[in-house]
Amino acid sequence: MTHTPVALITGAAQRIGAETARLLHHEGYNIVVHYHHSADDAEKLCAELNAQRNDSALPLSAELSDIASVQALATNTIQHWGRVDALVNNASGFYPTPLASASGDDWDSLFGSNVKGAFFLSQALAPTLSQHQGAIVNIVDIYGDRPLPQHSIYSMAKAALAMMTKSLAIELGPNVRVNGVSPGAILPPMASDEFGELEERNVSERVPLARWGAPANIATTVSFLLNKTSYINGQIIAVDGGRSLSV
Repeated sequence: MTHTPVALITGAAQRIGAETARLLHHEGYNIVVHYHHSADDAEKLCAELNAQRNDSALPLSAELSDIASVQALATNTIQHWGRVDALVNNASGFYPTPLASASGDDWDSLFGSNVKGAFFLSQALAPTLSQHQGAIVNIVDIYGDRPLPQHSIYSMAKAALAMMTKSLAIELGPNVRVNGVSPGAILPPMASDEFGELEERNVSERVPLARWGAPANIATTVSFLLNKTSYINGQIIAVDGGRSLSV
């Protein structure tokens, strides 16, 4: 079995997840690139990483709202490299759910991708993480603390992920540290809509740094929290340019 540390990153095919995968790979990790629908992007990212270091990146698909699929993801990861040292729960569904039209499917989808998958993946990987003095980093959101209008289910799911971070930090100690990163305005919304316009105004009016962040800001914070010598546990670091200081 390899002694190279292994990181499993959910939702790693694009955006923040992909940036985190590249950074951790550069730092010497082997990377499991989890994806759901973004197979092409996951394959391209793994090809890029494997070109730099042979057999150092593996794409694996899983539906995070399905416990059996999550458990298979954990099993396949361990079988490939024999260990997991870092779990980054980055995958996240995100869309508006106005109260008048929100459905049970919306609830299941948003809680499944943001909390359920993260919880049961942490459960499945806890033994190997403990064996290797590993760490979990959950990607939360400033809107898990301050609600985003028309996104109640998403905000509730991220609040649950924040509490999961604190709860597992107690339960998995002393061998596994669990922390979170809470991004603010890191990437402009993929669609130009009312929410996108709101975020643009928030950046200019409510972010003291008055600019968008970048995926690298999140990736470097994840890397910082994964450092095996760290004494940080059960904390959620806001990487938001100061946005959470404003009402």
